[in-house]
Amino acid sequence: MVATASGKSVTKHDARQDVQNIGVRWDKKMSNNCAAALLVYTMLQIFFVLRFIEAEGISIAPYFALVLLVAVIIPFCRNFERRWATRNHNGLSEQSIAARFRSDQVFLWVLALGLPLLFAGLIKAAGTLF
Repeated sequence: MVATASGKSVTKHDARQDVQNIGVRWDKKMSNNCAAALLVYTMLQIFFVLRFIEAEGISIAPYFALVLLVAVIIPFCRNFERRWATRNHNGLSEQSIAARFRSDQVFLWVLALGLPLLFAGLIKAAGTLF
């Protein structure tokens, strides 16, 4: 409480105190994981998958394919972020919330690391067939 010149007391609002009372910011943690997973996924696409798509001649098609492959994971990341931003944790223990977070986190990273490998395998298999 802060006393004003008129003698009335007003409550001083501190945003940091609100954050401390909440505990773990699961939505923020998931958002950070999504951002990191998207960066790793994109780097894997650029440096790993693009080698399999590139043709001998100069073509813009591999770069369009790269944009398409990156666009594939964005809805998944957005879904994870939205789910944790709107999730109601009332009645759940901190351990239960942490377990749900960990399972979503593992699934997100399996997608981010596994899809580029899957795409490279599919491209390699298609190249041997044709």
